[in-house]
Amino acid sequence: MSTKQVGPNSWRRNLAVLWFGTFMAGIGFSEIMPFLSLYVDSLGHFSHDELSLYSGLAFAASYLVTAIASPLWGKLADRTGRKLMLVRASAGMAVVFILMGLVTNVWQLIGLRLLQGVFSGYISNANALIATQVPKRRSGQALGTLVTGNVSGALLGPLLGGTLASLFSYRVTFFITGILFIGVFLITAFLVHEDFKPVAKSKMLDTKGVITELGNAKLVFGMFITTMIIQAANNSIVPILALYVRQI
Repeated sequence: MSTKQVGPNSWRRNLAVLWFGTFMAGIGFSEIMPFLSLYVDSLGHFSHDELSLYSGLAFAASYLVTAIASPLWGKLADRTGRKLMLVRASAGMAVVFILMGLVTNVWQLIGLRLLQGVFSGYISNANALIATQVPKRRSGQALGTLVTGNVSGALLGPLLGGTLASLFSYRVTFFITGILFIGVFLITAFLVHEDFKPVAKSKMLDTKGVITELGNAKLVFGMFITTMIIQAANNSIVPILALYVRQI
């Protein structure tokens, strides 16, 4: 997708558009979490152990693929631009969520959750695009503002998802989430502008080179491990939380 020449203050408009985009993406990513395990339960007749296992697999699948795919998408973004990655992620997520509402068994759902991980990167590329456009003196304010969009959406999403599921059904909620991502795709494609200059291959670094540039490999590795442990602890009960609530 071609990019347009942008003015010195266009980052303000991009920030406003991407704030809304990350807000809607935050809602979309989080609103299915409250009932994902219950949706798994509706796809077959499972024992308690099977349901816990399949719920965990469905939840973890997208994160596993995201961890693998993110560096590859980031490298491609350096060559093709962040806007193209934003469009790719939002369009892919729209299709995946709509298909999730059409599944007939748990393995189809797990497969689509794996595919969801392939279409990751909207939030990270929104941050990268703003970081490359905003003046350095305003970078902290701009990136901090952008983060509030995703956080606000993630906070509102579970409440909205649970409400929609109770008013309609699990499947309809997936369709609504897909429609939200179609909206994100449209505003990103038509309202975000990027004057992109590809990064020369000679200046591109591999993972080892990036860590070397940061200057403290032990610190980076330590932050990676501690962040992974914190995320694992925070998310360990999420796949079974709805099942636990139903039990009590």
